[in-house]
Amino acid sequence: MAEGSEESGGTDVAQAPERGAGHGGAQAVAAAQRHGVTTMFTLSGGHVFPLYDGAVKADPPMRLVDVRHEQTAVFAAEATARLGRRPGLAVLTAGPGVTNGISGITTAHFNGSPVVVLAGRAPDHRWGSGSLQEIDHPLLLAPVTKRAWTEHQAGHAGAAADEAFRLAASPHRGPVFLDFSLEALFGEAGNAAAARDQPPAAGNAAARQASSGAAGAAGAATVPAPPDGGSVDAVAGLLAGASRPVLVLGSDVWLGGAESAARAAAEELRLPVITNGQGRGVLPSGHDLLVTRARSVAFREADLVVVAGTPLDFRLGYGEFGGADGGPPAQVVHVADAPDQIATHRPLAASAAGDLAAFFTALPGAVRAAGRAGAAGPGPAWEESWLRRLRAARTEAMAADSALLASDADPIHPMRVYGELARLLDDDAVVIGDGGDFVSYAGKYIEPRRPGGWLDPGPYGCLGTGLGYAIAARIARPSAQVVLLLGDGAAGFSLMDADTLVRHRLPVVMVCGNNGAWGLEKHPMQALYGYDVVADLQPRCRYDEVVQALGGAGEIVTRPDGIAPALRRAFGSGVPYLVNVITDPAIAYPRATTGI
Repeated sequence: MAEGSEESGGTDVAQAPERGAGHGGAQAVAAAQRHGVTTMFTLSGGHVFPLYDGAVKADPPMRLVDVRHEQTAVFAAEATARLGRRPGLAVLTAGPGVTNGISGITTAHFNGSPVVVLAGRAPDHRWGSGSLQEIDHPLLLAPVTKRAWTEHQAGHAGAAADEAFRLAASPHRGPVFLDFSLEALFGEAGNAAAARDQPPAAGNAAARQASSGAAGAAGAATVPAPPDGGSVDAVAGLLAGASRPVLVLGSDVWLGGAESAARAAAEELRLPVITNGQGRGVLPSGHDLLVTRARSVAFREADLVVVAGTPLDFRLGYGEFGGADGGPPAQVVHVADAPDQIATHRPLAASAAGDLAAFFTALPGAVRAAGRAGAAGPGPAWEESWLRRLRAARTEAMAADSALLASDADPIHPMRVYGELARLLDDDAVVIGDGGDFVSYAGKYIEPRRPGGWLDPGPYGCLGTGLGYAIAARIARPSAQVVLLLGDGAAGFSLMDADTLVRHRLPVVMVCGNNGAWGLEKHPMQALYGYDVVADLQPRCRYDEVVQALGGAGEIVTRPDGIAPALRRAFGSGVPYLVNVITDPAIAYPRATTGI
């Protein structure tokens, strides 16, 4: 693992600054624009003024979106990356600005989102003297970033930023953190020689030790190599011999641009598909191969599960499949965009690492070569038996839920919200989930019709993502419906950023499932101990009035027949609008695991 040099921030790019490059902030902004960045998410701070100056004076200017909490800035940058499949940018001021953003950076780490966080830092010439907000940020960020380091020279700020964006976008994608000493941001490029003559700052060695990841020449992100042909053949051989296969498509299928190849492979091979995270929508709602609603049957009875583009974590039972009625466990294949993403906590029948689009493009031919009868003609043997079984289970599950999706129960059953919402969503809608039980229902009953239309916090499970995601979604998809689904607990983390939606004229429909409780904790604690504590919130809290006070609009809904009219008013309002639905606190989402 290569360490970045203390002086250059880890790039080997020619060190002579461009003529007229300006201060370090201008150079960093120019580098961001070369990587396709058009929006900077931030909360005002004096340590990073040159980055704002660089954005305002760039040609064309970079859009500045200022938020009310630094975590929102990072979440917005992450959603930009996940929706646009190019790096998102957050700029944080020194000290608490950075520490406030750590949950957002960690979420990006677990989601494999290409986010670059540029930050300010106390001056080198005062380092160790107790300057305002003086702290060695890279030491904190190293465990949850691909690399975290400090640039100390104005003449190298652009090259350092270029390296950060290149690294973030190279598989396996993820967040990169780069902070700049005050001298590096405010100093002019022409003063680089003088900066080299300064003694090293006390924090430099620690910053260098905190950096991680391989440094390389600045430029475009590394293009992933295709998987080794032998590994594709091994997966194909297992598929050729399977009787009850299942294909799981996860977020990296979308992030890696493999959605078309994955769908084509599934359709050619007639594989039953379950989607996960941003893999949702790769096969659209209603597709005959999409059996997500039958996932419990599929995972219990499968003899082969091929998981592509997502970890074998708690969302997939840690990769433990099969074993129904005392039968043998299923064989498991893991396919990822980089070797270090392949699961090591359980035995695998096969694995493949590399470009996911290349993997799916090669797979059907490899299966034919492996001798599966009918791969290029009539359907496989499992189509009439296994696929029929899963379709029947899907139909049965949907029929069982239909009554609750139209429930007239009072208090409102949370499923009624999704029964009404699903009928109002356009094909290109972006649906965002931020919450526990209420959003778990969304993951089950809102099936995107296109890829790239779903955002949730991901496996880190961090609440408070919603407003940042919504801000970014409205900018990234200006003509689409953007719907933010909030639990009332999650609303408390970020609802103040409805002010950001208002100030920047970003209309979003927010739906708050308000049961007055931390439902994900209240019901399990009652089951364990017969009582619960610290799990209650204010009953019928008027979150809609909070949004109104911030300049948006909203209303409270207490009866099931009021949900659809309120949603229609929200979609037609053209402003940030919160529909505050009071739901039954006695209803718990029927989950089988807490993820622990």
